[in-house]
Amino acid sequence: MNKFQYKVQGVDYDVEIEELEGNVAKVNVNGIKFEVELKQPINPAHAIHKRPEVQQPHHAAQPAAAPAAPQAAAQPAPAQPAPAAGTGSAVKSPLPGTITSVNVQVGDKVKDGDTVVVLEAMKMQNNIESEFSGTVTSISVKPGDSVLEGAVLLTIA
Repeated sequence: MNKFQYKVQGVDYDVEIEELEGNVAKVNVNGIKFEVELKQPINPAHAIHKRPEVQQPHHAAQPAAAPAAPQAAAQPAPAQPAPAAGTGSAVKSPLPGTITSVNVQVGDKVKDGDTVVVLEAMKMQNNIESEFSGTVTSISVKPGDSVLEGAVLLTIA
């Protein structure tokens, strides 16, 4: 449909709007497909003159913690109170790509340097390591998700 080039914090992005329906657009950012919600609907007849404000993809913000809940119930209660879900320090994606595996679950204890997520970018597998020691409090991605640079992958408290 329309192609744009953006520079965000010094990083160049080629953005192609493939389909537009109301305030939901299917876009291709540097070869990675996303479904994004626009802050204001765009009239396709005037789309060439307006630039949409692209937000983070919906699926990157949805926690993938639901499968971990039954296992947590089967484990004995910890001696100290567990951190609240989603609290702590964020582990962010250093580059855009596709999540190939999540190596931890909510409640797992990790050490600084542990590989927590594997991200495929430019046909290479990149191990994303924890920058902190602590307990995983939330996971925001699942295998197959596409993420942008700076997207929160999980939090550790």
